[in-house]
Amino acid sequence: MDAIRTDDLTKYYGGTRGIEHISLTVGQGDFFGFIGPNGAGKSTFIRTLLGLIRPSSGQARIFGLNVGRDRVKILERVGYLPAEASFWPGMRVRDVLRLSAGLRRRDCQPEADRLCERLRLDPSRKVETLSLGNRKKAAIVCALQHEPELLILDEPTSGLDPLMQREFFDILRERSAQGATIFLSSHILSEVQRNCAHAAIIRDGSIIACGSVESLSRADARRVSVRGHVELDGLAGIRDLRRTPDGVDFLYGGDMRELLSALAKGDVRDLTVSEPELEEVFLHYYEEGGVRHDDL
Repeated sequence: MDAIRTDDLTKYYGGTRGIEHISLTVGQGDFFGFIGPNGAGKSTFIRTLLGLIRPSSGQARIFGLNVGRDRVKILERVGYLPAEASFWPGMRVRDVLRLSAGLRRRDCQPEADRLCERLRLDPSRKVETLSLGNRKKAAIVCALQHEPELLILDEPTSGLDPLMQREFFDILRERSAQGATIFLSSHILSEVQRNCAHAAIIRDGSIIACGSVESLSRADARRVSVRGHVELDGLAGIRDLRRTPDGVDFLYGGDMRELLSALAKGDVRDLTVSEPELEEVFLHYYEEGGVRHDDL
């Protein structure tokens, strides 16, 4: 069974685009990245997926359940971390955690204690005194303490320092090894490349690329580094051109034969052609605006 499946999911706010015609499948047990800059539609997709806002058209299912009709059943099996966490003032962290557990009719105290210890979160603190990072930690514990089958995380590491980010991803990898499905929305591409097996790239509310992280990284573009003097004027397919003291470095998505022909006319002392980082691939997709959906 698929953990997440959407078919032509669309959401408009009046005449303003939220998301358009998103058809996406996330297999059960997958560690899936959802990549896009702020404003691309990531949070709208997640809120629509969870039934927190109604779609304009299309369908979404989680574990085969309809997100509109079966929302209560779905939320019992899901841990959701919003991009920005807010709590009622006057409450202590432990009160927030008990309230979250009580909404699911679960005793989560042992797991909540373990998570607070690992994330160095003091449960006796009042929520209004918490820093941004500690508010995020409290929200993480709320999302994870009931050990859900599916974790939906929207920009989860914003506000966390590097040590806590590492501990957080250690926890996620442990949950993934135990069979949980993880859906990670992020604009930090290194997080996705290090941790996710599959990913989708969203642009202007629509999916423009989807597949394994490995296959997405094997884009048509290549990172080319040249030591020496070469003339590249008029050569199509060059992106992110950088001049270095002893040559040039650029992302290339054109005809390789044309590139080699241009290089042969110059003074090339060294040449390196390599697979780009996911961040470079992301920029390539955004600049090209193409659509690619590989089999998951």
